[in-house]
Amino acid sequence: MAKPPLSMEPTGWFQVAWCTEIGIGDVHKMKYFGREMVAWRSASGALSVFDAYCEHLGAHLGYGGQVSGENLVCPFHGWEWNREGRNVCIPYESHPNKGRRIRSYPTVERNEAVWIWYDRDGRDPYFDVPDMFEAFDDGKTAADYYPPVPAATLFRQGLELHPQYIMENGVDFAHFKVVHKTPFVPEFTRHDFAGPVSYVDFTIAFDENVSESEVNSGVRSVNAGLGCSITQSWGMVDNRTMPAVTPVDDRTCDVRFTVWIGRKPGDDSPEIGRYGKTMAGFVIEQFEADVHIWAHQRYSDPPALSRKEFQGFRALREWARQFYPDDGAASGDPAQRRAIDATTA
Repeated sequence: MAKPPLSMEPTGWFQVAWCTEIGIGDVHKMKYFGREMVAWRSASGALSVFDAYCEHLGAHLGYGGQVSGENLVCPFHGWEWNREGRNVCIPYESHPNKGRRIRSYPTVERNEAVWIWYDRDGRDPYFDVPDMFEAFDDGKTAADYYPPVPAATLFRQGLELHPQYIMENGVDFAHFKVVHKTPFVPEFTRHDFAGPVSYVDFTIAFDENVSESEVNSGVRSVNAGLGCSITQSWGMVDNRTMPAVTPVDDRTCDVRFTVWIGRKPGDDSPEIGRYGKTMAGFVIEQFEADVHIWAHQRYSDPPALSRKEFQGFRALREWARQFYPDDGAASGDPAQRRAIDATTA
């Protein structure tokens, strides 16, 4: 597949792990945005994410590096680096090297997941990862749902797709009947692309015995940048989902999907059981159908949109431009936008 005509270094929050994957004292190797990284958890439980190489002589901290208290210790010469990436100890010198610093990434643990803030130019975060329960303000908490990790998750590595695909999927009403076998196409009730956090709501039905005029279920979604999306379903099986697509290099991404299933009345078991796993499996199956398409998709710019599709796609692509360095989205070029307009003429 050809390299996508969209920058693979968009600014935003991106999931790099689930919280339970990194225990106290663990040093977790990973690669994102073309950079070798390590995530490590200090003795106090605080999580940090660094570029992987020691600033002394370049040893990879994921191969033999150890956690000592609140510091990460290089396996080569024992240099210690604190959670901000600053050298605080050289075991054979009386003073640390205050002039060198390992790049560290703003890190948040939320919704059972580890998120890093990536900005090519090193800017600080200017929006937050939304909380799965506070964002929808319906009075429910995590206690009302079965624990999703690891039994109600999906992890696919190294797929040739782009984070923007999943966001465009959220305004693509036409694919629901074909891919998800819904009896009717959704009716969108909210498109709000006013800031870096966007909101998309729509009604949806999976029951063919319900008439179109009687549809009483739907989905609300909150999209924080291109890497972080959360959804709440209503009027159907009580579930919330969190798809996350994170660039690995200039061609591929890792895809994670987390599903919260509402507890049955009176069921306060600490683990998800057969019912929860079955319901989560149905939700994951629907998401996998999308992933199968995305993994073999060519990004079309300008797309050949129908008139009904134009408003949602145009709004989404205009919104997405803000996250690319140097306006790096192909759809950011004015000539390209005029071409998109022409496809609906």
